[in-house]
Parts: sequence; structure tokens; C-alpha cells
Amino acid sequence: MLGRRQFGMGVGAAAFATPAIGRAQKFPAGRVTMVVPFPAGAATDISARIYAERLSAMWGQPVVIDNKGGGNGIPAAESVARAKPDGLTIFATSAMTQAVNPAIYDKLPYDPIEDFQAISRMGTSPFVLLVDRNSPFNTAAELTAKLKAEPGKHNYGAGALPARVASELYKMAAGVDAVYVGYKSNPQAIPDVQSGLLTFMMIDTVNAKIAMDRGALKGLFVTDSERYAAVPDMPTAAEAGFPDVQLTTWTGFYVPKATPREIVQRINADLHAVGAQPEVLERLAALGGTPKLMSPEAFTAFTRSEKERWGQIIRRANIKVE
Repeated sequence: MLGRRQFGMGVGAAAFATPAIGRAQKFPAGRVTMVVPFPAGAATDISARIYAERLSAMWGQPVVIDNKGGGNGIPAAESVARAKPDGLTIFATSAMTQAVNPAIYDKLPYDPIEDFQAISRMGTSPFVLLVDRNSPFNTAAELTAKLKAEPGKHNYGAGALPARVASELYKMAAGVDAVYVGYKSNPQAIPDVQSGLLTFMMIDTVNAKIAMDRGALKGLFVTDSERYAAVPDMPTAAEAGFPDVQLTTWTGFYVPKATPREIVQRINADLHAVGAQPEVLERLAALGGTPKLMSPEAFTAFTRSEKERWGQIIRRANIKVE
């Protein structure tokens, strides 16, 4: 519905709007590249592929996943920030590049707010504290007791910075000392938990559920305020005795900052349409997730608030990049 101001703008505004509508209707005119700052198999990659597949069918154009893993997502983010703002390059990323990196690094080659136009959040995920399936630890209290008894003698791993931040939050709350071991992606650390090189790790529910379903790892708690539907028998951190360990990561879509508004709105609308499809809902539910899409305006505000929230945690934990 047009408001008074829009009516008052008259014929000139309508004439100006016509080519803009035309551009959106013709979008996309060619192949779309969806840049993911993680290797194939990471949680963001798995979810992004579900959306890319459906968008490709909807648009009649290929939507190709470009995995630019490594460097904590900095090369991937920079490449999108510098891409042509025509909607043909979409950034499917996580809190890592837009909220965590700004607090970790003194200087970045991109600005998570000024260089990107937010399209929509994709989903959210708490973290799961994991140990090997055959580990003697069946509760977080048992794990914590062992770590306290042997400070500095146990390792934990993370491939994405949000997972490291979650682990450090647990360490602070538990009052334990463990050594960080870095990986290119969270799934790559799982074999080392199984072998005993890592005593524990904390990762998103998507990859945690995959590891638990195949009998590789077992979960001790989930970092949400309520039990997570995908793993209803697992206690929350608060129920396990760690009420301060509440943290949720998220994924979302961005494009270069100067992308025309009508294209931004078109992508947002089509993402919402994909997220409402029964098969997509079923596939995401099997992974332990559900769509939590937003308007561009709401996601822009969300990104700003998350940048501040993660920054506070990182500064408190004094996390640095080696």
C-alpha cells in the first residue's frame, strides 16, 4: 500500500521506479556465486547448499558454492566486499566474519557493517560440549574435575573462531586451563577427539548432531537457555551446572554494500520462500536446525548488536590470534 508521501511524490517517482522493478524481475541475469568462508562439510556450507540448490531451481540459473575456507574467513569476506554489487555474488557466512573477527583482529581488510548489505539471517545454533564416545566422562562435571586436576595437560580443538570462543567461555565458567589446537574447520577436529589428542571440543549443533548420530562423539551439554529440539535428552549448560555458558552462533546472507535495494529485496523474498518449503524444513530439521530468516533491516540491526555482544565476550576472555 502506498503512503501519503509516496503518492505525493507523483509521476516522477513512478517513472524512476519502473526500471528498478525491471531489474529485479530480470534478476539474476547469469550465474550466481555463493561464497562460503568454510571448507565443504562445515555447518554453514551444508545449510548454504540447501538454499543454493533451491534458489537455482527458482531462478533458472546456476547458484555455485565457492568454498573459500581458511584465514578465519578473511579472504572470503574481502572477496565479497570487493565484488561487483549486482547480486550475483552472495556471502553465506556466520558470526565468525561479521561479529567475531572485528574483536579478534586489530585491523581487517573489510568492514562487516560498511562493506556489506545484510540480506537475511539463515539460522541460529547453540554449541555442544563434546567428548569421545568412549570417554570416561559422562557429565560436564566429570570433565571439569579432570581438567581442574590436570591444568594445562589437556587440549581442545576448534576450526571456526565462534567454536573457540564458546570453548573459552566454558573454560572461564569452569575455572579450568586447557590448550587450544586450531583446525581449518570444526569437522576436521573430530578425529582428534576420537584419538585422544583432544580431550573435548565445542561445536555447532549441526556438526555435533552428525558426529553423535554416527557414534563418534557424545554431548555433555548444549549452550542454550532451553533444551535443544534436535538433542532433547541433552541437558542445557545451566542444568549441567554452568549457567554462565550460554552462547548461540548464527549464519546469514550478505551482498556487497552498493547492491540495488530492489535486488536485495528480491533475494530476501526468495530466501523466505525457500525457507518455507516443506522439504527444506525437513532437511534442515534432520540437521538440527530451522530457518530463522529476517528482513534486511532487521538483519542489519542484528549484525550490529551481535558484533558488540561477541566483542564483549572475546575481550573478557582475552582471546588473541596466534
